[in-house]
Amino acid sequence: MCCGTLSGMCPKRKLKMKHKRGFNPLERMSAHRKALHRNMVTSLFRFERIKTTKAKALAVRRTAERLITRAKVDSVHNRRIASSRLYDEGIVAKLFTNIGPRMKERPGGYTRVIKLGERRGDASEMVILELVDYVLKTDDVKDKKAKKAEKKANKKEQTEKADEKSDKKKKE
Repeated sequence: MCCGTLSGMCPKRKLKMKHKRGFNPLERMSAHRKALHRNMVTSLFRFERIKTTKAKALAVRRTAERLITRAKVDSVHNRRIASSRLYDEGIVAKLFTNIGPRMKERPGGYTRVIKLGERRGDASEMVILELVDYVLKTDDVKDKKAKKAEKKANKKEQTEKADEKSDKKKKE
């Protein structure tokens, strides 16, 4: 109650109470919010894992889960609805050929939110939004470390050989 009135409406602001408002507007106008959802859902389907704030993740998750539910049944109607929400045709194709069939047996809950902590600067709670069947690629990390160690060993051998050659030249 901002003005001391007992009714639910403030005469100064002409605002009603926030009962039964169905979604988080993220303090954005509708066009900006739709673009944000479209871009973040496209990134989620492209990389299958994105890092964002908790509020955005929870809002985008709803849109993503609806599209995945549509993608479980590959029909022209569902493809057109997905295309109207996502402007990247490659991502729409991936959604219907790859992601949708992978989630066929799952009745819902296609995404997961993993908390990371607070962001420095503004203390926003950061999370990772990912598809449930996402597998972190750890083989690449091990391969990179092995390659780096092998490269270092080769470099060390080359320097030792060069040192031996220079020692031989000095002796002659």
